[in-house]
Amino acid sequence: MVSLPALLKEVRACTLCAENLPLGPRPIVQLHGQAKILIAGQAPGSKVHASGIPFDDPSGNRLREWLGVSRETFYDPKKIAILPMGFCFPGTGKSGDLPPRPECAPAWREQLLGKLRQLEVTLVLGQYA
Repeated sequence: MVSLPALLKEVRACTLCAENLPLGPRPIVQLHGQAKILIAGQAPGSKVHASGIPFDDPSGNRLREWLGVSRETFYDPKKIAILPMGFCFPGTGKSGDLPPRPECAPAWREQLLGKLRQLEVTLVLGQYA
């Protein structure tokens, strides 16, 4: 059985869909086995791709405000896990960001969710999540 740190290292080195990503791969997830809250989103946007920090954009500001949590709490992986359907910025289409790439979820999601055994709440954001 692969440890969570080893699995996260594999995920962060993933290049499954590199040829389809306009900015290249940069998988962005936040997980710890003690997390009680899971935020399941769609895929990072271009600003998040640039910073490497999940929800580090205006939508993240709104989400933290809505949740009533500080940046410190939000970015504590022991409290909040962030696992989008697609881990990399998929590019921009006619009406906004493209949908998450289809490779991420089947390749990684079940393994990562299996490491989150203390979850109490899952917040699902967006139609693809």
